[in-house]
Amino acid sequence: MNKRVLVKFSGEALAGDEGYGIDTQILDYIADEIKSLVDNGIEVGIVIGGGNIIRGVTAAADGVIKRTSADYMGMLGTVINGVAMQEALEHKGLNARLQTAIKMEQIAEPFIVRKARRHLEKNRVVIFGAGTGNPYFTTDTAATLRATEIGASMLIKATKVDGVYDKDPMKFDDAVKLDTISYDKALEDHIKVMDDTAIALAKDNSLPIVVANMNEKGNLLAIINGDYSKCSIVKN
Repeated sequence: MNKRVLVKFSGEALAGDEGYGIDTQILDYIADEIKSLVDNGIEVGIVIGGGNIIRGVTAAADGVIKRTSADYMGMLGTVINGVAMQEALEHKGLNARLQTAIKMEQIAEPFIVRKARRHLEKNRVVIFGAGTGNPYFTTDTAATLRATEIGASMLIKATKVDGVYDKDPMKFDDAVKLDTISYDKALEDHIKVMDDTAIALAKDNSLPIVVANMNEKGNLLAIINGDYSKCSIVKN
């Protein structure tokens, strides 16, 4: 297995207890976790959602804002998070590049897959902003797409839960954690962790999706080194 991975964080994860905006302490913690990967020779790509700033689906809910425009607003939110993440990584002494699917040269490089791969080969962390650049696609799908394009060995979805459960563990005490789940089963059951488009794309490209708790310090590195005790894997 190559040591190139893509880590997907939700925008809400950056918000902390406030529920919106960016908590710099959480940003600092994530940067430390990413640094531990780079220090161990792992090439890292990152996708961050924009839900801490605006969610396209929510913004379009009452019809005042068209869904396409709302989704573009959400994409811009991911770029704001990407700029913050780039700063946090550079604060730790890492080299980082932000690439966006929508051109905004004063802020970031445009997404060019060959350039992204070259950055990764030079041990630069690459943050992919603005989703896929198209409305109606989630940042989960963007993460799966970018992971496939850069040839990542796995996609790690860093969440607030330690894996996939047969039902919501926050609501049901008897919820059972599933250590592994097939793509087909995940699609059939519409698991809440990733959307169906992202899972279908991962299935088509045999890309393992690892669902793990981002608040478990050292967990990302452990997973890449083969310790899957604190996560769930969606694969064939």
